[in-house]
Amino acid sequence: MAITFENTRFDPDLIGFHAIAQQMAESVGYTAELSLDGQLAQLLRLRVAQMNPCSYCLILHTKAAHDRGIAAVKAAHLPAWRESAMFSDAERVALAYCEALTRYDLASFPKRHAALTSHFDETAIAEIAAIVINMNVWTRLKLAQGAVPIGT
Repeated sequence: MAITFENTRFDPDLIGFHAIAQQMAESVGYTAELSLDGQLAQLLRLRVAQMNPCSYCLILHTKAAHDRGIAAVKAAHLPAWRESAMFSDAERVALAYCEALTRYDLASFPKRHAALTSHFDETAIAEIAAIVINMNVWTRLKLAQGAVPIGT
């Protein structure tokens, strides 16, 4: 099934913010070249899309996960990652950090950040943060513009 999207609220190109968001996506989005493992980066993007249920982002990043070689069963149960043996320790700490940053969980955030240092260098940690921040921007932008999927 082919999917297109219709903006039901406003055209994001009416102001310059959309171009800024596109620059962020070029830097840390799903087509960007990063030092971080590509599958982990894609799991983080998909998890943010799930947490901020963005139709546009869920469709785009489910496909991108498949294109990155992430098994459909792993992507399908990503919301239950805590209950799965399919996720590595590094993926688990990155997902916990992702969720804390997305939820703005100030109480657990320092602990989540500290856990990253056992698995990732400073550059990878910066990339993880940027991926999560970028995805939170995009999920909110798509919600605000009313990006609705239409099957054709």
